[in-house]
Amino acid sequence: MNFMSAINTRKLAVLSLFFLFASSQSLPAQQVSLEAAKKEGKVFVYGTIIPQVMKLIEAGFEAKYGVNIEYWRGDATKVVDRMLTEWRAGKPGFDMVIGARGPLSLAKADGVYAKFTPASAANFPAKFRDKDGQLTAWRITPVGILVNTELVKPADMPKSLDDLLDPKWQGKISMPDPSRHASTATFLWNLQKLKGDKWLDFVRALAKQRPLLVESYSSVPNAIVRGEAALGISYIQYVPQTKGPIGFAPIDQVFADPSDAAISAKAVNPNAARFLIDYLCSPEGQKKVAETHEFVLSPGVYPAIKGAERIMANLQLLEDPSSEQLQKLLSDFRQLFVAK
Repeated sequence: MNFMSAINTRKLAVLSLFFLFASSQSLPAQQVSLEAAKKEGKVFVYGTIIPQVMKLIEAGFEAKYGVNIEYWRGDATKVVDRMLTEWRAGKPGFDMVIGARGPLSLAKADGVYAKFTPASAANFPAKFRDKDGQLTAWRITPVGILVNTELVKPADMPKSLDDLLDPKWQGKISMPDPSRHASTATFLWNLQKLKGDKWLDFVRALAKQRPLLVESYSSVPNAIVRGEAALGISYIQYVPQTKGPIGFAPIDQVFADPSDAAISAKAVNPNAARFLIDYLCSPEGQKKVAETHEFVLSPGVYPAIKGAERIMANLQLLEDPSSEQLQKLLSDFRQLFVAK
């Protein structure tokens, strides 16, 4: 072989490797077959989305693709517990799971998820992407202070999280039980970003306010509307999604967790699951989700919530504790909030 032939051979090898790498990088997005999805006919989903929002997603998806969604809902902790229990028993009943990134990430160690990157999510902000390519962020859930607008006067509206410690709110705050609800435990742990070493002092003071502890974020608005609590810690999007005298305090200290979707590595209906994730991230899906007052990741698409653009611009992303850290947090918060 002469010198030029050797160079050409090397060029060909390099080009071959380049195209092989490029095709392998885009492979997950290419493995989507509508014909196969329709043949599967359904997708089994475990998730945290409240029913009234999921029904609209189901209607849009089923009308577009003719594939049915079978949905089971629980809070983030229950979703992950059920998923892992079934997985470890060798009988996973889900094709796809939807929930907050923190709790869902805990299942990665068990190899629960398949890698999939929908092409429709390509223009989402890079900071929301999962480095492992297993979780796909499609919405964001800002945590704020919700209030009963009949019980809280405008002059008394909290201006910061610290205002929750005012003695006048003792026994009048509702929040998920941080000894059982992983997302709330994660939220409290992240307060160290704002308060440094004094974050636990804030948590201790909050526990002394004797808050009404409920099952999940979605339970807080109901307690507020019924007058069982004057205010509470929950997702901001629940305000327009809940009927009754409810609003939210315009505080600047807003944390948020991406809400992710992931496909089971043993999905019975993998093509239908891929199409559902792609639909959630598509312009059509994002607009439909935003119409339900959810915060989505498609640039320029906002829910009809006052200050939504400012909230998205200023929010801080929650960091996830390790599994060991989370278990310690749950135990510590049990002593603070539950033990008498």
